[in-house]
Amino acid sequence: MATEQPAPAEDLTGRARIRDAALRVFAEQGVKGATVQLIAAAAGVSTGLIRHHFGSKDGLRRACDEYAIGTLLHQARRALDEDTAAPGFLDSMYRASGAGTRYLARALVEGSPAAAELFDTGAALAERFLSDHDPDRFPPGAAATRDAAAVMGAMQLSTLALHTHIGRRMGVDPLDPAHAPRLVAAMVGVSSAMAAFLSGERGRPISDASPTPHEERP
Repeated sequence: MATEQPAPAEDLTGRARIRDAALRVFAEQGVKGATVQLIAAAAGVSTGLIRHHFGSKDGLRRACDEYAIGTLLHQARRALDEDTAAPGFLDSMYRASGAGTRYLARALVEGSPAAAELFDTGAALAERFLSDHDPDRFPPGAAATRDAAAVMGAMQLSTLALHTHIGRRMGVDPLDPAHAPRLVAAMVGVSSAMAAFLSGERGRPISDASPTPHEERP
């Protein structure tokens, strides 16, 4: 059997150019709307070259998943393996490349398998974080702890999925890495304000009326 030769440098460059164009087209058009012809035109290549490098549109989408979501997913898995409680990998989303972040935003809405795995892994990490930091309120394995972790992940990832609406109100593109500190600061400010409200006189009745984490779902 002949030994496979390394791809020439121009092939590698062409592959990366196609992937980057696909990230943009998938983000703008969605998976259904992003045709191989549109991606080829955006990359300035033939459809045959796309098939040569990726086999099909599905293969190209898998490559985009790996590039845009793979690093975040690896960070989340490593945090779980290393028994790290803080789900800090989420901050990396806002500092990633613009094309990759926009692709992830669309993938979250459309149900990409890699995006779903990222959400599930992040929720598992958030569940550990909550239990480690407040085990009385969030006992390990409790249904309400799993609920809180899922909502925690959704609240953070929703800033990507709803970035168009957030940007309209903020007056800036929230997916531009330059504005990441502003977005993170807003999230911290909201969390702090809600914590203060719920512990105060007006918010305490809401907290007191909420089921405790020890009350399992039927």
